[in-house]
Amino acid sequence: MIQELLQAATEIAKIGGHHTLKYFQQEIDIISKADDSPVTIADKETEKVMRAEIQKRFPEHGIIGEEFGKTNPDSNIQWILDPIDGTKSFIHGVPFYTTLIGVLVDNEPQVGIIYAPALEELCAAAIGHGATLNGEPCKVRDTKTLEEATFLVTEIDRFREMGQQDLFLELLSKTKIHRTWGDAYGHMMVATGRADLMYDPELNIWDAAALLPVVKESGGVFSDTHGKQTIHSGNGYSTNKNLFPLVQEIMEKHFK
Repeated sequence: MIQELLQAATEIAKIGGHHTLKYFQQEIDIISKADDSPVTIADKETEKVMRAEIQKRFPEHGIIGEEFGKTNPDSNIQWILDPIDGTKSFIHGVPFYTTLIGVLVDNEPQVGIIYAPALEELCAAAIGHGATLNGEPCKVRDTKTLEEATFLVTEIDRFREMGQQDLFLELLSKTKIHRTWGDAYGHMMVATGRADLMYDPELNIWDAAALLPVVKESGGVFSDTHGKQTIHSGNGYSTNKNLFPLVQEIMEKHFK
């Protein structure tokens, strides 16, 4: 079953991601949600396309999407969709946005797809079956110290807004290089050995569901700030197994 779900999720992510390209680097209307985050017709249409494909193939499965909420909430298999993760990047014509699919079985993440359609990079994973980038096995790199590490975030201002400026400054001071190749693409950078630490201080379930399988199956760790490997805590960071205890020690100092 897991292999079937992985194959279907890969195909549906490609269908959704390709749909976003119709609007990428085009002039489109931007709407502000209640939380002041942006949404576009591309987000909404892409989720509709993905939902229709899931319902055609698996009508009994549940769906949770960023734009249109829940379908079949009592099903033990739930598809978690974020049609455009990194809408701000998308709006500004930056190719580091992604289409995300996570599949939960009995509330546990089993399949994850991170697809960057503008870059044609697709990272896919299923628990127990490894992770791939465009069909080839991928893994985190073996960086052993924070002093050697590349540290990624999405938005620096978010740390100030959430009262985590001291945490950000400590991670910044202890790592080698810092960049804002963020959103889910940053986590994919870790999973594919191109960065060492990506931290999001705020994550919804549709942001996180794809990340845990991808990072775990690439040999890394996806954890919340309390060291729990979960998608349900509202935050998360990705790193390798060498750096995890070092990062977690810093997290515990700031989240007592």
